[in-house]
Amino acid sequence: MATSDQLKALIKSHFDDHPERFKTTALQIAAHEAKKGHSTIASEIRTLVDSSNTKIRKLKTFNRELEGLVLEYNVDHKLTDLIAHKSIRDRIERVLNEYKQKEKLKKHGLLNRRKILLTGPPGTGKTMTASIVARELNLPLYVTMMDKVVTKFMGESSSKLRQIFDMIEDQRGVYLFDEFDAIGTDRKKENDVGEMRRVLNSFLQFIEVDNSESIIIAATNNLELLDKALFRRFDDVLKYSMPTQSEITSLLENRLGVYNKDLNLNTLSKLSKSLSHSDISQAVTDAIKKSVLSDKNHVIQKDLASSIKEKLSSYNHD
Repeated sequence: MATSDQLKALIKSHFDDHPERFKTTALQIAAHEAKKGHSTIASEIRTLVDSSNTKIRKLKTFNRELEGLVLEYNVDHKLTDLIAHKSIRDRIERVLNEYKQKEKLKKHGLLNRRKILLTGPPGTGKTMTASIVARELNLPLYVTMMDKVVTKFMGESSSKLRQIFDMIEDQRGVYLFDEFDAIGTDRKKENDVGEMRRVLNSFLQFIEVDNSESIIIAATNNLELLDKALFRRFDDVLKYSMPTQSEITSLLENRLGVYNKDLNLNTLSKLSKSLSHSDISQAVTDAIKKSVLSDKNHVIQKDLASSIKEKLSSYNHD
């Protein structure tokens, strides 16, 4: 029988809508049951969790013509999962609010924000933001791999891009153009190739005339590389940054949840300085996994510190 703490953690993660925490707690219960000799129930729990993992990670191709270019992602993030500066959260909420009340805006001759450019270092929440917007608006999330538009379909990139914008018109959803700098490079750059110039010009034309019901989000890690002509095509530009000390503490607290018992978050947050949101989240997940496999119901300080140091060492940070 699962412990009372495990049952409470399982219930809380369900009602807090935290699928990853729910699965981690379920695995913890499976380990607890296996330790008591209840191998059958332990195996059944692990099988259910494995089945869930397969469904959550599944990516679906929308149609064969765009195979490998546009994939549908399952969305499993909500706004409370995003630890970012208040101004970023406020502007995301503004996008959501305007979309939900777009008919009211139309009556006054106004349009809702629906073309958004996200910039900032890797792992700071850009892709998560697209997932959040899709989930909050109950829309599917479609991800376009921009590097493949150029490399896989050299010579017909503009044609593929037209098909993508036709899809945006026909199939309402949130469309994320990931690694957007693959085509968004400044057209004045000397090393810019003709194919990228053509694709960028096509994109500028297509997004200019797009009047669909979909939300278009472009994400880039290199704002300085983008052609300045892009900026006026977007309704909003959100600039993400590496987490501050207080944001790191909030992120640790958020990701640890019920596994936080007497941890010195101040020490851990200082140790995590220079890591991205994604790195810190993964370090916490690694520490939780170790606790689960050791039949513990909370994370040990030295284990999480070790996970953080492992992330730091992989980037050769001092």
